[in-house]
Amino acid sequence: MHKEKIILGIDPGTNFLGFGVVKIVGKELTLLDIGCLNINTKEELGVKLKQIYFEIIRLINSHHPDHLAIEAQFFGQNVQSMLKLGKAQGVAIAAALSRDIPFTEYAPKKIKQSITGNGNASKEQVAGMLKNILKVKELNANLDATDGLATAICHYYQEGKSVGDKKYTGWKAFLSDNPKKMK
Repeated sequence: MHKEKIILGIDPGTNFLGFGVVKIVGKELTLLDIGCLNINTKEELGVKLKQIYFEIIRLINSHHPDHLAIEAQFFGQNVQSMLKLGKAQGVAIAAALSRDIPFTEYAPKKIKQSITGNGNASKEQVAGMLKNILKVKELNANLDATDGLATAICHYYQEGKSVGDKKYTGWKAFLSDNPKKMK
């Protein structure tokens, strides 16, 4: 008998926060919830962060996830935007940790690579692949929500794998598996 595992995936943002929740039993993946918190208001950042915290707590209370997978912020054109994303990410992580739920961060390229096989895939390509993975015709969700779902599924695919390359017991084992690396 396989143990059930629930993963909450988050695409953090201070205007739109996407989320997806999946359940895994054995190798069977089931979509439990998908959505987007619209916090695109004129409220100050502190009010938005409080709203994010309580929305994550609501999702935790509703689905009882075993793990939080969250997209890491990346440096784009605007440093201020990156800092706001980092705050949204931190608040979501704090909400999970307040309930003793472990978390893992994933770079956007890692998430896209896990879902589509291409780290430079578009949001639309990721959404399309998610429909195939979940064997559904429609997800009825915006691209922020599908990014949150992709983060959860990325964690499912990456779970149990080391972040780096294969572990080796020494140089001899490494060179045995990688003869082209020796000069």
